Amino acid sequence: MAKKTIRTIPQERTPIPVQDAEVRVGNFDEVALGYSKEDAQRECQRCLMCPEPACISACPVAINIPEFIQEIANGNFRGAYDKLSDANLLPAVCGRVCPQEDQCEGVCPVGDALEPVAIGRLERWLGDLAIREGWCSNPYKEPSEFKIGIIGSGPAGMACAADMAKAGCEVIIYEALHAPGGVLRYGIPEFRLPNHVIDAELENLTKLGVRIECNTLVGRLFTIEQMRQEMGFDAVFIGTGAGSPKFMGIPGESLNGVLSANELLTRCNLMGAGDFPNNDTPLGLGNHVAVIGSGNTAMDALRVSKRLGAEKVYCVYRRTEAESPARLEELEHAKEEDIEFHWLTAPVEILDDGNGNVGAMRCVRMELGEPDDSGRRRPVPVADSEYEFKTDMVVYAIGTNPNPIIGQTSKLKLNKWDYIETSESLETSMAGVFAGGDIVTGAATVILAMGAGRKAARGMKAYLGIRDNSAVYDAEPNHIGNMLFGIDAEEKNFVRVRLA
Repeated sequence: MAKKTIRTIPQERTPIPVQDAEVRVGNFDEVALGYSKEDAQRECQRCLMCPEPACISACPVAINIPEFIQEIANGNFRGAYDKLSDANLLPAVCGRVCPQEDQCEGVCPVGDALEPVAIGRLERWLGDLAIREGWCSNPYKEPSEFKIGIIGSGPAGMACAADMAKAGCEVIIYEALHAPGGVLRYGIPEFRLPNHVIDAELENLTKLGVRIECNTLVGRLFTIEQMRQEMGFDAVFIGTGAGSPKFMGIPGESLNGVLSANELLTRCNLMGAGDFPNNDTPLGLGNHVAVIGSGNTAMDALRVSKRLGAEKVYCVYRRTEAESPARLEELEHAKEEDIEFHWLTAPVEILDDGNGNVGAMRCVRMELGEPDDSGRRRPVPVADSEYEFKTDMVVYAIGTNPNPIIGQTSKLKLNKWDYIETSESLETSMAGVFAGGDIVTGAATVILAMGAGRKAARGMKAYLGIRDNSAVYDAEPNHIGNMLFGIDAEEKNFVRVRLA
């Protein structure tokens, strides 16, 4: 086979079909419709099969991307799925919501001259095919004596649970809400991530033997200390996320009609507020909705408001579009859906309509100064530029704080921002208790949370003395005096001995 070069591969990235903007603003069906088999195989031809692929190290869970792409190109779709799911339990989810442009696709050498290989779209196509075909990665598991507790059923908890289940442990996930999935379920609208995809990927988790118990708020029903001491858990993983919303502290935030994007999205995504009164949860959507912030959560809040019937929906952001942290695709979709963007604008007060409701918002125009700690240019108010902005609902999407309940009800060491402090292996200050994802790092991506969950699982295995086949052991065993039945004693393993 001739070696591929930039000149010999298809020059154009295979486009993905999408719903027309005028149609999709009236429904919650998925916007991007996905590749066909022919689309996927054509896009696979654009991969150069690099001898030292940078995409693998750029992936937080180290998917062997060239291998699964090669298998798709060869028509061995089940083999491709096996290679992909070996590292990633949630391919259909990650293919939809992960920022591949900043990770695997961002380092693709094809992107130096052309558009990079559409790795995320290929991952999604393969994940969707696996769901349709009922495929599941369920290797043989040698049962162990260990019982593992996972707090939170989001991507970090799911990844940790899968790896510990594959190690033969009994695994129980405790979820505070009435449906599992964490931020995947309550934070991402169905037009980006349909619930049936979450359900299918969770079903694969339960096929590994993982048990999920919903409506269980750890820290209120029982504590982490009780899990370790009274409930028989040999190790615990905390993946509760950072779901406590931030506000600005400006006047008027207590008015009716001010809420967080977390609340808006949870009411809509998880509790069916868009179909009130058929569902019990009301929303009270305004006619003119202003969303403060410009990240992916802000884009979701803007686009949900549009679909729920708001007459006007505004994005208010204190920097320019160039500094917006949202994915480019999400920004473009929002523009197509007639969202109105107010760049270089910062709220200073929310005004009362005279009846305790939001009537307007006073804003100030901004200009960009010197870069701040994030590397982005710091917004600076323009003198004498205040003006009133008409709105009857204000939604905050400016970031989140750590879930406070675990920190309040346990003796875990927290840092100055109230996130859980961990070691390099993600072990907390409490022996046998690990943590990862947003509750440790602050808000990040789904795939980074999954990477943290897998890293914590490796730390758990080391703590429990479970041999980890994915870990690299010393080539030379320790002195023969440390050997027990031919096994290095440091592995804390066991062998079965038949007595005569």
